[in-house]
Amino acid sequence: MSARIGVAVMAVLLGLYIVLVAQRAWLLLVSGEPVGIAMGVALVVLPVIAAWALWREIMFGRGAERLATRLEAEGGLPSEEVDVRQSGRVDRAQADALFPAYRADVEEHPGDWRAWFRLGLAYDGAGDRTRARQAIRKAIALARSDSTPGA
Repeated sequence: MSARIGVAVMAVLLGLYIVLVAQRAWLLLVSGEPVGIAMGVALVVLPVIAAWALWREIMFGRGAERLATRLEAEGGLPSEEVDVRQSGRVDRAQADALFPAYRADVEEHPGDWRAWFRLGLAYDGAGDRTRARQAIRKAIALARSDSTPGA
């Protein structure tokens, strides 16, 4: 729930940022000065990129949450327990030891979103957030194609 609140706060702040930047961009665009116009164009483009990035992250989070809920309902979430230290971090050695089984599952079932999602969880547990996000994005894409009519 706290992640949703964080996303909502970021979305509101981004909206406020876009309004304020749009006001400044308009003032620069109508200034008539070449440098002002160039800066106004930049002020229009940057918030668009920021909004796109926020939208992409929100869609990733919703997709990952939807798959996690679905996998939990199917009883397919990993059942292995990994010790958590006092600092709140997982024991990397234990997480790394579990990783090969999930990698092998993906190699055996490359078109199964469930295998990719579990691999993403294993990557996350091992501290590799980049590969975790890639694996979960792959799981989201595979689940989407599974639910496409005629697929």
